[in-house]
Amino acid sequence: MNKLCTLAHLSGGLIALLLLGGCSGGSGEGSGLGGGDQAEDPVVVDYPVAYVRRSLRFEDDGALVGDSLYSPSAFNPGAELVLRDRATASAPERVLTEDLFVSDEAAGIVFEGGYDVKDLTVSADGRLMAFAMRAPDIEGLDDDEQPSWNIWLYDFESAELKRAISSDLTAEAGDDIAPAFLPDGRIVFSSTRQRRSRALLLDDDKPQFGALAEDLREPAFVLHVMEADGTDIRQISYNQSHDLSPTVLFNGRILFNRWDNMGGRDRLSLYTVNPDGTDLQFHYGYHSQATGISATGEPVPAAFSKPQQMPDGRILVTLRSPEGITYGGDMVLIDAENFTEAYSEPEQEGVLQGQASLSVEEVITDGGLSPHGLFANAWAFHDGTSRLLVSWSECRVIEPETELARPCTDEWLATEGIVPADPLYGLWIYDYVEGTQRPIIQPVEGLMISEGVTADPRPVPEFIPEPIPGVDSDRDLVQEGMAVLDIRSVYDFDGEQVVDISTLADPLQTTAAERPARFLRVVKAVGIPDRDTLDFDRAAFGRSRAQTMREIIGYTPIQPDGSVRVKVPADMPLAISVVDADGRRIVGRHNNWLQFRAGEVRQCQGCHSADSEVPHGRTDKQPQSAWAGAPTSGAPFANTEGALIAEMGETMAQLLARIAGEASLEGDIRFSDLWTDPALRAKDPSTELLLSELLTPQPTSLACQSAWTPDCRAVIHYPEHIQPIWDLPREITDATGTVIEDRTCSTCHTNRDAAGMAQVPPGQLDLSADQSPVNTNFSTSYVELLFNNPTQELSEGAVQNVLVQDTDDNGELLFETDDNGELILDAAGNPIPVMVTVDIERIMDTAGASASRFFSVFAPGGAHAGELSAAELRLISEWLDIGAQYYNNPFDAPVN
Repeated sequence: MNKLCTLAHLSGGLIALLLLGGCSGGSGEGSGLGGGDQAEDPVVVDYPVAYVRRSLRFEDDGALVGDSLYSPSAFNPGAELVLRDRATASAPERVLTEDLFVSDEAAGIVFEGGYDVKDLTVSADGRLMAFAMRAPDIEGLDDDEQPSWNIWLYDFESAELKRAISSDLTAEAGDDIAPAFLPDGRIVFSSTRQRRSRALLLDDDKPQFGALAEDLREPAFVLHVMEADGTDIRQISYNQSHDLSPTVLFNGRILFNRWDNMGGRDRLSLYTVNPDGTDLQFHYGYHSQATGISATGEPVPAAFSKPQQMPDGRILVTLRSPEGITYGGDMVLIDAENFTEAYSEPEQEGVLQGQASLSVEEVITDGGLSPHGLFANAWAFHDGTSRLLVSWSECRVIEPETELARPCTDEWLATEGIVPADPLYGLWIYDYVEGTQRPIIQPVEGLMISEGVTADPRPVPEFIPEPIPGVDSDRDLVQEGMAVLDIRSVYDFDGEQVVDISTLADPLQTTAAERPARFLRVVKAVGIPDRDTLDFDRAAFGRSRAQTMREIIGYTPIQPDGSVRVKVPADMPLAISVVDADGRRIVGRHNNWLQFRAGEVRQCQGCHSADSEVPHGRTDKQPQSAWAGAPTSGAPFANTEGALIAEMGETMAQLLARIAGEASLEGDIRFSDLWTDPALRAKDPSTELLLSELLTPQPTSLACQSAWTPDCRAVIHYPEHIQPIWDLPREITDATGTVIEDRTCSTCHTNRDAAGMAQVPPGQLDLSADQSPVNTNFSTSYVELLFNNPTQELSEGAVQNVLVQDTDDNGELLFETDDNGELILDAAGNPIPVMVTVDIERIMDTAGASASRFFSVFAPGGAHAGELSAAELRLISEWLDIGAQYYNNPFDAPVN
């Protein structure tokens, strides 16, 4: 018999949270958690409710199959889409997807197992429902030939169910998930199609493929837009990892969850973008990755899952562990209108102000027991109430003696030897103001309601029209497939001047050589194919996979005030670096991928440190620019060429673009003094670092060596471009041509002397090109340069590692002991010392050129000053800056 049971009380003695039925932890047909005689809710009953009911899946050992936000293509057969015409417990249900996938043995199509359904959404007028569904596996097909995830549509009035993309060939071109309706009827969704990215691969002479996410586990899901009939599919986001769960805000922009994983940073935070892919902006939570709650009250990692906008403008998310077997978390409201991070102070200190739980009791999100239960999904009503449709599971434990499920009461939680019971998710109407929770779908053991939606109407978001070339955007840029990057000053860090910009901008106060930031390097991500496309040796990534692979698009000068304005390629993930006159990065890596659409002009204030929590890239929240630009109109900048007349507020780069047109990236690093007034002092000398000055193979094509175009790339491979620098003959001869001294790097730095006898390589550095005996994935020189290596000595004609006796933390000498801690003695009865090698710190660092000791040897006064050319040092610098990979094109790497 059903009864009312108080689960918890609101703070301050407010209304108790009431649930109809069992606090006994029962389940199945006998569960007391069903609707029973529950009174119908007069506000929501007139709207249909649709939900996904699925079977819990278990591993062979009986463990529950986990659920990971990092694996959006995961297929969990055993789901079905169910509809009730009214959002009540007593309304009859229909399985909309029943008998949808029927085997046709005559056609050779035999389905095995069940299908999967997820990501329900409803159009603003309540007429259409969209969702993602994957057909069952087909008998006899390989994994890469199995059905893909597709977007499906259901019309509530006509009861028509159909796949959005009618063509089988087009539908199976990628996995499509997480649809959302745009105000003009189109659908935005997340997909592995990477349609534009695949097309651009042909320009790089590569086959078309879906690039893997940066964790290299599955193809990256990025945002696409299509018509409701599945036509005109266009890619609008260009992340190297997943862009997930798009939803449309009231202002027409698309809010979504972006996985920033460059360099392994692993941030799942909220971004927004226009429906055409322009104006990508960070929105909330990049530095708020640990706002979940543990059983001890400590913050734990948690992700913002499935965002949607509430009627009051705040963002509702399910806050949950990115990976786990609980399937749920807490319901949290984010006030992104006023905040960009959760806490008032950096590093999650201070007051929690950006977000707040909607649950009336604390929800534990660390993957352990949560006495108040867990929420797998929430759907907001837009009917003037504070109601949500939620998938909720009570907390249950297994009684050790009976192995029966029991509720998480204080008594049972205190029982020794308890373990969590399987989740039991039903569908509920949850009122977070009134403090009530009413059941709609009774939970059943072994099943779960993973999500639900209602077909109630809601406000239609604002429509954002696409820019018109020649009117709203530059027609020439659109035709060229280019965009413009405009930076006010690289000396602006979070709205503060790291140096006095006006002083740097004045040629009479600062020469070019005295300015730290000289050039901007633009780098492109390299798509990595899966093993079915190309099974290349993963050692190609080099010492660290963090940066995967990179190509250099080109350079442009940074103007005296730190400003940059330059054309960059559209529709690809780009990163930028500020470099000095030698081409070495002077600040940390830019750890977020930039994207540009053709014709777009993207402006930013300046730079920010990697761990800064000052809003950067969100135009309505970032601090005021530290550089005001030209103080007046109709005059040049102070002490500059009189012909360069500025307009108030203009930067030096903007002035040049207005007068001479938009600058283009160049393959070489060139400087020419455009600013100094020669009547006041002589112009700074021009400088250049040319790839053509290399006597070793250049890292670019013959065509690009003649003329650098937007399609040109510098692709640096260690064996092909860096090792030849060590092997390049560097001989000193006399007037007759006789070799006096051979200063070839690898001839000197080797383990054999001129007579072929063993030697300790000079400087303990072997630059040989042969395979390393220590790490056979790489050459000897690569291992010697990029890894810590043992100090060596020559002993009895053989090179051996230097060994010394090891010590403990207190400096006491260590001797070998047995399992009981007793000393082991040698034949003479003496203790046996523990001997270890003495490692030499690596001379190069994957963190970049500035972090590497290598260049000090070639600096003025260094042991090898002048031994390498400026062009060679530049190439080595850029290779280190982009990650010191062994190869930077997987199609050039050795295959397995």
